[in-house]
Amino acid sequence: MMDLVNKAKWDAWSALGSLPKETARENYVDLVSSLSAASEPPSPAKPAADGEQAGGDLVVTSENHITTITFNRPAKKNAITTQMYQDIMLALQAASKDDSVLTVLTGNGEYYCSGNDLTNFTDIPPEGPEEKARTNAILLREFVDCFIDFPKPLVAVVNGPAVGISVTLLGLFDLVYASDRATFHTPFGPLGLSPEGCSSYTFPKMMGPSKLSRTKVGSRAGEGGCQSQATVSLQGRGLGQLVFLKAAEMLIFGRKLTAQEACAQGLVTEVFPDSTFQKEVWTRLRAYTKLPPNAVRTSREVMRSKGRERLHAVNAEECGALQQRWLSEECTSAVVRFLSRRGKL
Repeated sequence: MMDLVNKAKWDAWSALGSLPKETARENYVDLVSSLSAASEPPSPAKPAADGEQAGGDLVVTSENHITTITFNRPAKKNAITTQMYQDIMLALQAASKDDSVLTVLTGNGEYYCSGNDLTNFTDIPPEGPEEKARTNAILLREFVDCFIDFPKPLVAVVNGPAVGISVTLLGLFDLVYASDRATFHTPFGPLGLSPEGCSSYTFPKMMGPSKLSRTKVGSRAGEGGCQSQATVSLQGRGLGQLVFLKAAEMLIFGRKLTAQEACAQGLVTEVFPDSTFQKEVWTRLRAYTKLPPNAVRTSREVMRSKGRERLHAVNAEECGALQQRWLSEECTSAVVRFLSRRGKL
């Protein structure tokens, strides 16, 4: 969310040879959003839910006691603009007060969400990049706080590849259902950045145990779901350390996970075949809305309330670290390297 390109005052563009600036901008969007997304297989666009209406970068609908917030920029791989951050917060505030039982986030088209849009990296104020970094850190903190404080069950319906903040937020959701063609990528290290969305806290708690290997369920192997089998010992390591290593591989070193890997490591609740993903997931969610709504909400509050204060503290710490990273020469250099590399393709 920091203006890394303008911060460098465009000095690096001369290194890109004859590549026009606008083309370089577009390449950077594609690269930062998904890095290796070009290797993802194409897939036909799908509606996010029954009754979905087109129009706007963010579509919010309420039907069958489900409020659905849909990233609706399929041509841009559902990259999130600064305005969308604001709109999502408003949508969550409204959903917290409506008569819905569940609130769902999903994407329209091939991607679930490819992270930040390049427009978030422009318009440095007269006060300079330091002020831009400060205001963006405040926006990010408020955005994540909305998820931490949301009072109803949150469900991510991950219809395709997910990148960056759309992945790190998943630790704040109650259910994460994924298509078998979804991937999960947090490329912070290559970009000179650090984790956000409370993932530095939630991922090490969620992702494991790595002493277990995960296999596909029963007679429908390869058609979704996952279950565990103990296959290796702890080999002298504490279980907590093993879980931390799995989170570190993703958050520090940028390892991309397949849907099945994400399910095996606890980041995803269940994986469904892409061909039946929408039908199976929405049928299940509609069934959940038949449960007593007050009991659902109370149970969630009992489960979530104990860690809420800690999550707010982690969010503040992560945003402070990112504010510094956005201003670092290391981060700017990483952007330039990515631009140069893409320009030579």
